[in-house]
Amino acid sequence: MTYTILHVDDEKEIIKLLKMYLKSEEMTLLEAYNGEQALEIIHKNHIDLLIVDVMMPKIDGFELIRTVRKVSNMPILVISARVEASDRIFGLEIGADDYLTKPFDPHEAIARVKALLRRYHGLGVVGKDSGAELVVGDLKLDLHCCLAVVSGQAIELTAVEFRVLKLLMEQPGRVFTKEQIYAHGWEDSLTGYNNVRVMMSKLREKIGNERIRTIRGLGYRLEVANEGS
Repeated sequence: MTYTILHVDDEKEIIKLLKMYLKSEEMTLLEAYNGEQALEIIHKNHIDLLIVDVMMPKIDGFELIRTVRKVSNMPILVISARVEASDRIFGLEIGADDYLTKPFDPHEAIARVKALLRRYHGLGVVGKDSGAELVVGDLKLDLHCCLAVVSGQAIELTAVEFRVLKLLMEQPGRVFTKEQIYAHGWEDSLTGYNNVRVMMSKLREKIGNERIRTIRGLGYRLEVANEGS
């Protein structure tokens, strides 16, 4: 299967470098040099994955992520020279699936792209049954559309959020360790365990803080009923 990647960066040499590696993986790369161009391309094309820099003219990467997340749950990889932990955490909190800092090894970048595509499009194997869903109380997970439904309201999820929520909903009440959640959500060693905390915080914001309980020293569990946190 050929995937279409949109790479947004005002440093054309970086786009050129990754384009060479992506081409060898039989992936099509579309290019944009600022956030406005990226939104135009997204509007007119099917994009399988977005690679975005943070510091760009017109619309920066963080604002672009926010805008994209309003309409799409496509995987998003940030590649940025902003190396502070606060920038990484912020990017993940607003909807990025992974964050890589510059300078970077292009082989690692491609590995991250392939991992994100594998996880995201692997969801389609489950979604072949258009009626498939998981239900825990008034929380539903649509396995076809990659949506959570909370009290009748549809909530968009990222690929990682979907995988983790599915894990929790398949066995409500069971405590999953941070390591188990990490392995299920990311399936590689390229990100850090701190991403679990950030992702769980974001997931709580989406489905309700009281639905996921932190078990100190152990991990997390999905409450069988809304008993409070």
